[in-house]
Amino acid sequence: MRILFVCTGNTCRSPLAEVIARREIAARGWTDVQVSSAGTNAWPDAPASDGSLLVALEHGMDLSTHRARLLSPSMVASNDVILTMGPHHREQAESMGGAGKSWLLTAFANPQQPRAISDPFGGDLDVYRDTYNDLVREIGGVIDRLAVQRAKDMR
Repeated sequence: MRILFVCTGNTCRSPLAEVIARREIAARGWTDVQVSSAGTNAWPDAPASDGSLLVALEHGMDLSTHRARLLSPSMVASNDVILTMGPHHREQAESMGGAGKSWLLTAFANPQQPRAISDPFGGDLDVYRDTYNDLVREIGGVIDRLAVQRAKDMR
């Protein structure tokens, strides 16, 4: 399975989501799940924002090698699940062929409470920490849903 996280610039939210998901997937011992990220308006090869880099380091994760990627139709086609930070990101993924596999991140695990993940860009470190904590909660729900699906598929 291939999961793609999408935000605007691919320097704040989606890189954090990517490393959080990788950590959670590794903790479950899943070796068949790949995670990546992209942005709908990314500046290709831009590094992770300082805030995201620092918050990741606070939690033992490294974003120093992250480089932003611009969302493309080929990325959309090559991923099984596309999880977006806001509705406009989902709309862009769907317009590139992602209909039926693109979800608002918060709606993937809890369809009754869809909402955007706030963008910390330009905020202080506490704003980035809040976004990180929100992502940890939501990605936990995503991983739990995938675990249920995996269990059903094994039957």
